Amino acid sequence: MTEIFAVRSTSTITRLSPAKINLFLHIMGKRDDGYHNLQTVFRLLDWGDYLHFSVTDDAVIYTDNDKLDANKLCHQLLTLAGAEAITASVEDNLIFKAARALLSAAMQSNSFPKQLARIAVTVDKHLPMGAGLGGGSSNAATTLLVLNEIWQFNLSSDALIKIGATVGADVPIFIFGQDAIAMGIGEELTAIDLPEQQYLILTPDAHVNTAKLFAHPKLQRDIAVISVETIKNQSNDYVQTLTNPYQNIFTPVVTSLAPAVREALDYLQGLEAQALGTARMTGSGSAVFLPLHASVATDKTLLAKWVAEAPCAGYMVSSLA
Repeated sequence: MTEIFAVRSTSTITRLSPAKINLFLHIMGKRDDGYHNLQTVFRLLDWGDYLHFSVTDDAVIYTDNDKLDANKLCHQLLTLAGAEAITASVEDNLIFKAARALLSAAMQSNSFPKQLARIAVTVDKHLPMGAGLGGGSSNAATTLLVLNEIWQFNLSSDALIKIGATVGADVPIFIFGQDAIAMGIGEELTAIDLPEQQYLILTPDAHVNTAKLFAHPKLQRDIAVISVETIKNQSNDYVQTLTNPYQNIFTPVVTSLAPAVREALDYLQGLEAQALGTARMTGSGSAVFLPLHASVATDKTLLAKWVAEAPCAGYMVSSLA
């Protein structure tokens, strides 16, 4: 393998790596592969991290594709900055894992290029870790989309979704790129058209291990399956308010284990009458959110007061257009 180091120019691509919320979240049972079958509606937000992909003409040229190793190749092609506090090792970072999975998938095709540009990825992190907002998964999905474009692998969205599912259960929704009903482990996606919405999101400083939550004896794992058509037709039962049978089954477990989440949710529930919405938790926590009715969403003074008086960091965000 020959490496070329002739750097002539650099260009940077910047992309929003958006957050998501779950309008509800159900578990229908455990699968044979150890994962759980879920039902949820994902909502993408106009708030998130920013990833900067600096592409140089510094290329790596390969003379023998049969001897390529995806992990070694990823180390040669990718540098990662701004994510040092996220994982102890770069190989544990979801951005690196996504790039490695993409290279591995591309190697299996008959059109793997003879050379690839080196790329420096810089993470401008805004989303807290372990908040149920999908920050790491979104970073991975954005990486798959952008590197597929830069390296001209030309893999389809469906192919990228399959690759993303091997990286993390929430990665596919960010590749899908729109609000969706999700089933399976989160990779079976059906687009859903929802009204524009604003939310008050609180991010308490708390984190409960996801594996611990899934193993918790009080976690409800036998919610009845709801058809996709029913979910589409009953959007009024989970968009602004949250009524039976829709719920986030992690909420009672997380709030019993993390007092800060309970405090944040209690605060938002105290605003429900004014906001005309139902406060709830997203994902397996720890973030909680309150949908805002249009009649209060434009009252900036009131919203600023709500954020200022919150027991933890708060953000006013909107659904992704």
